[in-house]
Amino acid sequence: MEGREQTGRVNHALAERINQYILEQKSSIAAISKEIGYSRTSVSRYLSGKYDSCASTMEEKLAEFLAAHTGETVEAPAAAARSGKRPSFYESKDARSILGVCQSCQEYTGLGIVVAKSGFGKTYALRQYAKLGRVAYIECDDTMSSRDLVEAIERRVGIPSGYGTIWKRVNGIREFFNANRGYLLIIDEADKLVSKYTQKKMEVLRGIYDQSDVGLVIAGEPKLEAAIKTYLTRMANRVDFYTQLGGLSPSEVEGYVSDLDVTPEAMVELKSRACNPQTGCFRLLDRTLSNAQRILAETQTATITPKIIQQASAMMML
Repeated sequence: MEGREQTGRVNHALAERINQYILEQKSSIAAISKEIGYSRTSVSRYLSGKYDSCASTMEEKLAEFLAAHTGETVEAPAAAARSGKRPSFYESKDARSILGVCQSCQEYTGLGIVVAKSGFGKTYALRQYAKLGRVAYIECDDTMSSRDLVEAIERRVGIPSGYGTIWKRVNGIREFFNANRGYLLIIDEADKLVSKYTQKKMEVLRGIYDQSDVGLVIAGEPKLEAAIKTYLTRMANRVDFYTQLGGLSPSEVEGYVSDLDVTPEAMVELKSRACNPQTGCFRLLDRTLSNAQRILAETQTATITPKIIQQASAMMML
C-alpha cells in the first residue's frame, strides 16, 4: 500500500545468507516467501538489493526463518528507532494479493483481474510491480479511444507509433510481444473502457492477449467484474487469476503507523478511517496522516493525538 515517506535499506549480509541457503538446500524464493508471509516479488527484490521500502519487519522474519531451518542462532537486525515516517510501500494482505496476481500472470502468460473499491491502494500496488522489468503499465480514463489505448501500449513498450489502421497497429503490438517474451501488460482503471454501449477497447486487449505471448492484468472498480461477465464472456472465460481487495485490517493499520508516535485514542480514530466498511479506506488514512505530519512539523511536536487528527481532517475539507 502507498506511503510516500520512508525508503528501505537492505541488510546485505542477511540477504547473502538467505541466497546461500536457497542454493545449499535447493529451496526457492517462493517457498521462503510463503513461509514468512511476504510476496515472492518483495522477497525477490530484497534478495537482489532492490527493495525500496522499510525492510525491518521482513528482515526480522527472514532471520527467524534461518534460525528455524538451519539450527543456527541468527540475530535479527537491530530494531531501528522510530523514524516518525510512513513506509514508502506497505505490504498489506491486499498488496500481496495484487503483487501475486501480477507475478503469476507474467510468469505463466496468464490473464488476471484485480477488483477494488476506490481508495483501497490498487493503483499504487500495481505501479510498485511496474517498477520491475518487462512490465508495461497503462492507466485509462473515460476519454480514451481505441486508438488512444493502442498508442499508449506502443509508447510503453517502445514501439514507434504507427499510422495504419487499428488492426495493423494491434498486429504490430502482437508481433512485439511474441518476439519479446516475458512481458506483462497492466491495464488500470479498465472499468472506464467498457459499457453497455461499447466493448471495442476491451476487445482490442483481448485480441492482443489471445494472439501474443504476454501476461495481462486488468484492474478496476467492482463494476469491472460485472461488465466483463455481462458484455465480454469470451474474456471472462479466459481469466486465470483473480483478487478482490478487502481493505486494511486493524492490525495492518497498526503496522502501517508503527514508526509514528500515536496515542491509543488517536489509533482508534485512525483504524476507523481505514477500516470503516462504509467510509473507510487506505487513501483516507494516508491523507489524514500526511496532513497530521504537516501539523506536527509546523507545531514542532511528535505525537499524533485525536486533536491533531481533527485538524488534519479539517485541512482535507478546505
